[in-house]
Amino acid sequence: SCLQTSLSIWGWGSLGLVLFLVTFGPFAIFYFAFYILCFVGGGFVVTLLFGKSNSEKYLEQCEHSFLPCTSVGIPKCIEEMKREARPIKIDRRLTGANIIDEPLQQVIQFSLRDYVQYWYYTLSDDESFLLEIRQALQYALVQFSARSKETDWQPYFTTRLVDDFGTHLRVFRKAQQRIAEKGNQMKDQAEELVDTFFEVEVEMEKEVCRDLVCTSPKDEEGFLRDLCEVLLYILLPPGDFQNKIMRYFVREILSRGILLPLINQLSDPDYINQYVIWMIRDSNCNYEAFMNIIKLSDNIGELEAVKDKASEELQYLRSLDTAGDDINTIKNQINSLLYVIKVCDSRIQRLQSGKEIDTVKLAANFGKLCTVPLDHILVDNVALQFFMDYMQQTGGQAHLFFWMTVEGYRVTAQQQLEVLQSRQKDGKHQTNQTKGLLRAAAFGVYEQYLSEKASPRVNIDDNLVAKLAETLNHEDPTPEIFDDIQRKVYELMLRDERFYPSFKQNVLYVRMLAELDMLKDPSFRGSDDGEGESFNGSPTSSINLSLDDLSNVPTDETVQLHAYISDTGVCNDHGKTYALYAITVHRRNANSEEMWKTYRRYSDFHDFHMRITEQFENLANILKLPGKKTFNNMDREFLEKRKKDLNAYLQLLLNPEMMKASPALAHYVYDFLENKAYSKGKGDFARKMDTFVNPLRNSMRNVSNAVKSIPDSLAEGMTKMSDNMGKMSERLGQDIKQSFFKVPPLMQKTYSDPDHCRVAAPIDDNVDDNIPLRVMLLLMDEVFDLKERNQWLRRNIKNLLQQLIRATYGDTINRKIVDHVDWMTSPEQVADAVKRFRDAFWPNGILAETVPRRDKAIRMRTRVAGKTKLLEVMPDELKHIIGAETTRKGILRVFEMFQHSQLNKRMVYVFLERFLETLFPQNKFPELFHKLHSRSKQMQRYKQRLHSTQAPSLQK
Repeated sequence: SCLQTSLSIWGWGSLGLVLFLVTFGPFAIFYFAFYILCFVGGGFVVTLLFGKSNSEKYLEQCEHSFLPCTSVGIPKCIEEMKREARPIKIDRRLTGANIIDEPLQQVIQFSLRDYVQYWYYTLSDDESFLLEIRQALQYALVQFSARSKETDWQPYFTTRLVDDFGTHLRVFRKAQQRIAEKGNQMKDQAEELVDTFFEVEVEMEKEVCRDLVCTSPKDEEGFLRDLCEVLLYILLPPGDFQNKIMRYFVREILSRGILLPLINQLSDPDYINQYVIWMIRDSNCNYEAFMNIIKLSDNIGELEAVKDKASEELQYLRSLDTAGDDINTIKNQINSLLYVIKVCDSRIQRLQSGKEIDTVKLAANFGKLCTVPLDHILVDNVALQFFMDYMQQTGGQAHLFFWMTVEGYRVTAQQQLEVLQSRQKDGKHQTNQTKGLLRAAAFGVYEQYLSEKASPRVNIDDNLVAKLAETLNHEDPTPEIFDDIQRKVYELMLRDERFYPSFKQNVLYVRMLAELDMLKDPSFRGSDDGEGESFNGSPTSSINLSLDDLSNVPTDETVQLHAYISDTGVCNDHGKTYALYAITVHRRNANSEEMWKTYRRYSDFHDFHMRITEQFENLANILKLPGKKTFNNMDREFLEKRKKDLNAYLQLLLNPEMMKASPALAHYVYDFLENKAYSKGKGDFARKMDTFVNPLRNSMRNVSNAVKSIPDSLAEGMTKMSDNMGKMSERLGQDIKQSFFKVPPLMQKTYSDPDHCRVAAPIDDNVDDNIPLRVMLLLMDEVFDLKERNQWLRRNIKNLLQQLIRATYGDTINRKIVDHVDWMTSPEQVADAVKRFRDAFWPNGILAETVPRRDKAIRMRTRVAGKTKLLEVMPDELKHIIGAETTRKGILRVFEMFQHSQLNKRMVYVFLERFLETLFPQNKFPELFHKLHSRSKQMQRYKQRLHSTQAPSLQK
């Protein structure tokens, strides 16, 4: 049925369609569609017109209704915008000090002008945004200033700053040691040093490493952005901080416009080198110091830069057309430049060939060394240290300890007896008590070194020991009670082949001479054992010279040396007038001939004559030096006569027969005639020995005088001090022994490895001058690596510095340091720092252009000049305390540390972090910095190594 129904529908439909087409035709369907479209369009138009008319009527009705007018707000807003902007009043006070506020306001103005305004005015003329930024910056500075005034800066400058510098130097030293142990010559040394440095840093800091910030510019910028955003969060009001646009602008200005350029400049090695030279600009460069730097340099770039500059100057001098007196000066300059070029070439060849050797070992195997008597060794801190080390190696330390303990006993006993005598004059009697203390001290020395129970025991004549024991039992002890045995012990150390004679043949003796700066002073004639020996190996008069210089000694008989004084003149140097003699020197051998000029004063001739006549006694009757003249010694006639006499002296000295009679004389003659500054021998040596011996005598004398001048009110205090007299000798002996058998670090009180922890540790909480002593010893310990020395020497250095501080400042040293810190943070100094910053970034009010990187050769020559200046400015007193070689190595190590920009950045960031931690102690900056540095690759490797080492132990 369904099928029939569907068929009927289709049938009727088809029939209707056929009838429609037959009736109206095939185009009827298009007409039908057109009619329908017109009907729909007409209906739409009618509806639109009707709706518009009704809407207009409705709006007219709304105008008179109770609702407010909605079209007034927009015109009013447009009217407000067209009005002139009223000026926003900004309080220009920032810190409360006008001398600081003025340059700070200029810095703010210049920053906005050069970093914001130049592009902002291309977008809008409205200055309200700029004023809001300025207001936000000023508010931050006001908060910063308020925090600064509330902060105590004394601990930061006196402890934390020095601790950070010392720790940085310790990490650098450890990195150098590791590279030296690896001995890898294939890898880039600078790159390897940086990697090793941060590897050591993470081992020392344990929780932080700054390798990414210092080596990756992208990470550095991110670190500064995060840091600046934290500072803005602390310093800005909440409303301003929530304004992201303004916050981002201020953050970028601070991080990329101010902090990043400043940090890059402070970490630039070339900038640091120039600053060092500027700081010690008043010091004149010494020719000998300059040549020593050249001969010690291990940087081929430095040597090539100096060589190129010398060649350039040489070409200029050769192009000059001069005559008369100027020609002699120019010739001398040319000879000096040729010598510098020759030294540079020789040093470059040796570095490229890899044949660098230890100059101390070289000197030990090259001829004889000057003899330093045993009595001088025993009274000099530096020399005694090396003798101690040697005596411990040979098992004779007990003899040396006994000698030193007796010296301490004698000095202390003399002081106590003088106090006793002074008190007896005043009617006070404590004779028995003092003598009892002396007897206890004497028995302590006897029991520790001479009794049968002593270990180690001093092996000496039993009769002397028995006599001493009897004296101790039946007589009152005196300061001289041990003199006989001490004299025997001294003779034993002096004569026994195991001790002093063998010490002179040991490498420790050569290193001692290097520390005393005596390898160039062959002027000590004779010694305690009657063997007068002198160092005649190095013609260049220094242990710091290279193998090439030592190989140039004219020991071959075919070498002929001729010299004569060609001219003389009068020089004026800083107000001092003296005569100068120009010596023309010819040296011939089978293959070559050389000629040069050197200049000497009469005092140089006199010192040279004294030196050779002491070493070669037969010359004293042959060579006669022209005598001195006090008045009218600058007359032309007198100078010509002296020139003639000195010429005769030279010709007699250079006579071949004279040279054959004394073959070692050639070394001294060549040293005197070489084209370099002459280094005086006897006078300097004598002064050095006086410098070593006299302080000990003076200190003993000062102690005695101080004891005598003690007022009555302090007599009871002296009595209490003497109560511990009985244990003095035992403590002294134990302290000396501990310097070898147990060497606790001077600046460390923990049980951790001192080389893998920070330097900050109090030296002695009971010392009155704790702060300055901590600063001085901290720097000396790290700069000069004094931990390698025995404890006895380091304790002497500590005592010496304490005496120096007390003698210079007395009890006011802490007050002076506080005053100095207050001066550093005073408004005047802060204003001066802000002005320097302003003038550096905006000279004459204009943004400074990026300074182009200086040529490599100029930077290398600046490095040489900086090292020369530093070595020249080091005082001789420091060399006498810790040794000349140690001083030189320490200074050059510090200088080398500043030659790596990545390491300098690390130090700058450490200082910045400590500064912020001190300024904002309540804001948990240490935890923040740990998070900011948490992505360090070195830190991740360290944790992996730590985990791998701990895993086996945990399994066990």
